Amino acid sequence: MDVSEAKRLEALEEENAKLKKLLAEQMLDAAALRELLSKSMVGPAAKRAAVAHLQAVMSLSKRRACSIVGADRKMIRYHSSRPADAALRGRLRDLANERRRFGYRRLFVLLRREGEPSEINRIYRLYREEGFTIRKRRPRRKAVGTRAPILIEARPNARWSLDLVHDQFARTAGASAFSTSSTTSLRNAWVPFERRRSQDGASPAN
Repeated sequence: MDVSEAKRLEALEEENAKLKKLLAEQMLDAAALRELLSKSMVGPAAKRAAVAHLQAVMSLSKRRACSIVGADRKMIRYHSSRPADAALRGRLRDLANERRRFGYRRLFVLLRREGEPSEINRIYRLYREEGFTIRKRRPRRKAVGTRAPILIEARPNARWSLDLVHDQFARTAGASAFSTSSTTSLRNAWVPFERRRSQDGASPAN
């Protein structure tokens, strides 16, 4: 074997090693993706959990795990400086249960009076996450069109009103009265009474 054949053989062995490495990496990626099938991949928190899972289960490096998940390593290393929401969430829940007709704006005012420094956007986010909603009141129905004004009569006895009344006495079953009166004067018409006998048959007293 001359020198040229030896170099050609060495190049083929290097190419074969590269192909084997690529195949092994593809198989590893496929195994990692199968490992993540049952996990959510939406949002930074879910991607951090997926990267940590691949590092723990398959002993992958952070760079490789981030490449498989499709996450930026800066995002994986980032730790939120936002304060914990547990205490504020609990207080907001208590106030919302005490005042069920209060929206997030009025609850924000109450929290500010108690010394809570959080902004209204944070209160609104927690309000939505807790699922608090206020049922909107239906607006009152408005009359369609314009109502005709009541005509005022200039002469007496031009308009009369009718009324039917009923009363219950001590010894009778009751009495009904049908009355009529003029709306343009103080004149009242004759009011007939219908007397009814009681259950024991006694007639009503005059």
